[in-house]
Amino acid sequence: MKLYTIDTGYFKLDGGAMFGVVPKVLWGKVHPADERNLCTWAMRCLLVETDGRLILIDNGIGAKQDAKFFGHYHLHGDATLEGSLKKHGFTPEDITDVFLTHLHFDHCGGSIKRVGEKLVPAFKNATYWSNKFHWEWATRPNPREKASFLKENILPIQESGQLKFVDVERKDATGNPYVSELFPGFDVLLVNGHTDAMMIPHIAYKGHTLIYMADLIPSANHIPIPWVISYDTRPLLSMQEKALVLEAAADKGSILYFEHDPVTECAVVEHTEKGVRLKETLRLEDL
Repeated sequence: MKLYTIDTGYFKLDGGAMFGVVPKVLWGKVHPADERNLCTWAMRCLLVETDGRLILIDNGIGAKQDAKFFGHYHLHGDATLEGSLKKHGFTPEDITDVFLTHLHFDHCGGSIKRVGEKLVPAFKNATYWSNKFHWEWATRPNPREKASFLKENILPIQESGQLKFVDVERKDATGNPYVSELFPGFDVLLVNGHTDAMMIPHIAYKGHTLIYMADLIPSANHIPIPWVISYDTRPLLSMQEKALVLEAAADKGSILYFEHDPVTECAVVEHTEKGVRLKETLRLEDL
């Protein structure tokens, strides 16, 4: 197996929204905001090469929205999805599977591209993976999340015939299941605090377990349990789910891979008197 970091650029979101009830006097020390209270965030995806497959986990915000939409999020940086794939010697046509942790626009916007008047899959040879619970949640959105679930990112996937659902069942808040080996060395954990039925990949890599954190723990600064984002639909459940994942990661020495941290790609955590905390940071290429 080989893993590749896929950078798709940076965007900005309100600092208060990203740190919830944590006072700015605290989060501002570790993640400074600009004069409009906006903080920079990465859209860092992951490419998994294993057993004849090329699996892309999430794909950023995409390029098909209009200038008004992009103006809200202040996209910047030189990295692009296609450019990052090319850097590692791949093209969109090489992707065999697109695994979508969830269907918020900054995670799945690159799934679909505009060709003339048509919206078509950006990865024409790939199977797109979601799950039935989250798909139902996203295609019949609640008012709180409606602005994050854009039909142009989602419905064309199903219309293309390239959509498949991960076979995962419901469990209670403290018993979320793993799907054992969706792909070789690639397990899935279902969590429900950020949005309903978000999927967290656990990947066996070079003797470690690498956990793709998606929006369960968006950055290294979100490791403390109360530091949950205001976008979470069930913040108390997010805290429970974070605690379970972090305790297990500290016990096993797992590596956390951050999708939104603009500085830190990966981290290892440890048990301390204050709970699980950051032990060290590292880059994927250093493993």
